[in-house]
Amino acid sequence: MELRIGQLAGETDCRVETIRYYERIGVLPPAARASNNYRAYKDSHRRRLLFIRRMRDLGFSLDEVRALLRMIDGGTYTCAEVQALGQEHLDAVREKIADLRRVENALADLVGRCTGANTPDCSMLEALFEMPRSGNSERDA
Repeated sequence: MELRIGQLAGETDCRVETIRYYERIGVLPPAARASNNYRAYKDSHRRRLLFIRRMRDLGFSLDEVRALLRMIDGGTYTCAEVQALGQEHLDAVREKIADLRRVENALADLVGRCTGANTPDCSMLEALFEMPRSGNSERDA
């Protein structure tokens, strides 16, 4: 089975530009060229692209995808190594969720301070001017 890039994109719900990008960065092997010079993708490309898409849907970074694919391609992985990579990502996701819950609680508190009156005085704005920073300096850049 050979697929053109548009067919591969359709079967994997992935944009053509993304497929080309994945080829450029080496997570998807380049396709052979047919006699008409079109890319000719195999089922192995489709399966690998679906795998990459699933990992990306779960929030894995391209570096994490690349690391796991290197293990798979080299045939040197163990289930324990794959589990460790998954656990590391799960821990990071849980940390992000905890951070988002803190943000949610802080915002709920701020919004709750506001009366919603048709006056220029707003306790939410006053609280924003007065409240101490939470220490997240990454967003200052």
